[in-house]
Amino acid sequence: MSLEHINPDSMHTNPAYSQAIKVTGPHATVYVGGQNGVDSDGSLVGDDLAAQAEQAVSNVVACLEEAGARREDTVKLDIHLVEGADVQTAFAGAQKAWGDHPTTVTVVKVAGLGVPGALVEVGAIAAIGAARRPDLG
Repeated sequence: MSLEHINPDSMHTNPAYSQAIKVTGPHATVYVGGQNGVDSDGSLVGDDLAAQAEQAVSNVVACLEEAGARREDTVKLDIHLVEGADVQTAFAGAQKAWGDHPTTVTVVKVAGLGVPGALVEVGAIAAIGAARRPDLG
């Protein structure tokens, strides 16, 4: 199984994300549902977008790890921000928990989220072990 990060020469390239990722070979796939910036009691970590984004991504990482996946196995992050939320502020908070693991990313602005007061929700898709081949780093 392998992951191939695809960044066509005809498109903008950014080291923070890939335009597409191709997964080849047999693998287990993990789908992480939308995670908000809530702690283990289900309480929001505050009304600060960066703090909520960091916690939401930490929750995604916890789900991935529990399923046997790593950040590097992740092929897609979906980030939902409430309308008016600053994308760069959300990314700065998320980066603290995510680190330097480029993947594909979709960011959507929405009117509201299921958790009252939530400013961000993050979901993920990962292919367990796809990034663990020696030739992929």
